[in-house]
Amino acid sequence: MTDAARLLDGPRGPKPTRRLSRRNIILYGTLSVMALYYALPLYVMVVTSLKGMPEIRMGNIFAPPVEITFEPWVKAWSEACTGINCDGLSRGFWNSVQILVPSVILSIAVASVNGYALSKWRFPGSEVFFTILMIGVFIPYQVMIYPIVILLRELGLYGSLWGLVLVHTIFGMPLLTLLFRNYFTSVPDELFKAARVDGAGFWGIYFRIMLPMALPILVVAMILQVTGIWNDFLFGVIYTKPEIYPMTVQLNNIVNSVQGVKEYNVNMAATLLTGLVPLTIYFISGKLFVRGIAAGAVKG
Repeated sequence: MTDAARLLDGPRGPKPTRRLSRRNIILYGTLSVMALYYALPLYVMVVTSLKGMPEIRMGNIFAPPVEITFEPWVKAWSEACTGINCDGLSRGFWNSVQILVPSVILSIAVASVNGYALSKWRFPGSEVFFTILMIGVFIPYQVMIYPIVILLRELGLYGSLWGLVLVHTIFGMPLLTLLFRNYFTSVPDELFKAARVDGAGFWGIYFRIMLPMALPILVVAMILQVTGIWNDFLFGVIYTKPEIYPMTVQLNNIVNSVQGVKEYNVNMAATLLTGLVPLTIYFISGKLFVRGIAAGAVKG
């Protein structure tokens, strides 16, 4: 058929849908309601943290601040009291950083090697080992609390930052190993065999081929670990002591303090400060997170 005949025959293909169709109205209406549902509490937290207590006592929590003040943020960071300590969230923040950085590095390093070995270097009993490891994903944390207390006490790590680092590394291992194994399984075997023919060994293939290709799944693992470790409260309150409490435990102590007047603006500012780190990580690496998931992070 000539081009002229095609023009006379009329347009082909599916009929364009209307933007205001019933389906689109329902879809975007539902999305708007859900967005409002999640954004409204955040809005209340932000505006409350920027108000003074006299304005808060007027009772309208949805009204924007008449006079913006950052004094609640300063007090939440460096002056809020928990018992006899009045250094705010700052001490808990640095404790959380000291816990977070080695925990993320160790857990990702060990899990990536585990996933690489289980996907490309099969050994007798590897499937049994992987199954046992996966059982750890479904074991409730509460079941392991007391045995880990005894273990850390015997190792001399109970009540220390490194003890909590060890706990986070161990509990992050099963899920991260699953993610790395599934990702490395999607790497073509021909690439792996070609490296073996060229004389590359276990670590040579890992560092020169697998690791450079694993940026998306590394970002997925980092986001999962950063979020889980930074937001952890249970392990932090059990396996540490007041001097080295992480930020979430400090936040709980500030919000639930019974001393003096309840300062809702300081509580809201402290809550926002605690959530800034994982929120920032999501904003910076969100696209890579989606790429990692799509590239095999949740494939069987």
